Amino acid sequence: MSGLPTRSTLLPGANVPNSQRQVPRQPSGRAVHQASRYGRFASAKTASSAAFTLVELLVVIAIIAILIALLLPAVQSAREAARRMQCTNNQRQIALAVISYESTHGRLPPSGLVGEYDDPDLGFGSCDPLSGKMIGWMVLILPEMEETNLYQQFDLKRSILRQPTNPQAQHIASFQCPSDASEERYFEHPKLTQGVRFAKGNYAAFVSPFHTDEQVWFPGALGGGQWDETGDNRVGQKLTRIKDGTSKTLLLSEVRTRANPLDHRGAWALPWTASSVLAFDLHPIPVFDGNSRITGDRLLPYKPWMYTIDGAQVPNNRGFNVDILYDCPEPEEAQLSGMPCETWAGFGEQGEAFYLSAAPRSQHAGGVVAAGLDGHVRFLQDDIDPVMMAYLISINDGKSDEINVD
Repeated sequence: MSGLPTRSTLLPGANVPNSQRQVPRQPSGRAVHQASRYGRFASAKTASSAAFTLVELLVVIAIIAILIALLLPAVQSAREAARRMQCTNNQRQIALAVISYESTHGRLPPSGLVGEYDDPDLGFGSCDPLSGKMIGWMVLILPEMEETNLYQQFDLKRSILRQPTNPQAQHIASFQCPSDASEERYFEHPKLTQGVRFAKGNYAAFVSPFHTDEQVWFPGALGGGQWDETGDNRVGQKLTRIKDGTSKTLLLSEVRTRANPLDHRGAWALPWTASSVLAFDLHPIPVFDGNSRITGDRLLPYKPWMYTIDGAQVPNNRGFNVDILYDCPEPEEAQLSGMPCETWAGFGEQGEAFYLSAAPRSQHAGGVVAAGLDGHVRFLQDDIDPVMMAYLISINDGKSDEINVD
């Protein structure tokens, strides 16, 4: 067993005498103090380098704010694009409903079930939207909009102010543009509606390149037509009267609403100006000779009178001509909100607004969405040529070859 290594030979220094072994030196008190000091300094330095200073925190916040400022317009733009697309789809659906109505009834819907008013001593006013049943064209197309249940609640033999279940107070999603807040707004007037409530929407049909009350003589898509045998209701015009072609004739566009319940703009069940109908107010030439019309020929081609071009109701019009309403409440606030208006002078109000016209208006930047009588939807810029727009509204101007519908 002498050849095997022993424990003493395997351990270093095992055979070294105790007197010769080196004992490890213990650190002195000063060295321990210095090590502790430098350790605390290193730990503090490490902790301070891991935390944010106030300046660094402010820089981070500023960077985040800048990024939000850059991204927010893009998000808002994307949302508005989606709202505008929904508005486009709504107008296409309404236009197709009008086309379906014409296929069923052989005529376009009238602007409204109103009575005849044609004073031979008055140059203006062959159509009075305040007369008759006052049921608007949007009520008549409800079956084509898959709103048959709502349509059946209307009694077309009664005035719109005497409907038993008040169906006119219901909001319809397809009649509303998401860019506006019409889904929460109503029209209710102590005199005009006798306290009856009307829901608001955002679309209206063009009835004349001239005035609403002159839609019989100078019709747009839903103007023209004739009174029935009773003289109390209007029936729409036939499609053959659209001499300029359906693709070159505007059918409808947008209107804005106000939260003020006395402002009737957007009240979709009423055939009133800026409620569900629009008139462009570019006068035809010639129109009058004294107090009498020069001609009663309703097929006379529309020719715009350039002298009146500044009063045309172009999209989002902010010129001297304003929306003429049966009541314009708080006109200063309306002006500030981009919806200028004036009260119709036919009620004895002071002023010269004995006519009815209004501009298409929207919350979209730079213009309004509009649909043609063929279902084609386009965007009309605020700075559109007024004469071109008048030709698009008129049904018999003979200028269809000069109009680009793209």
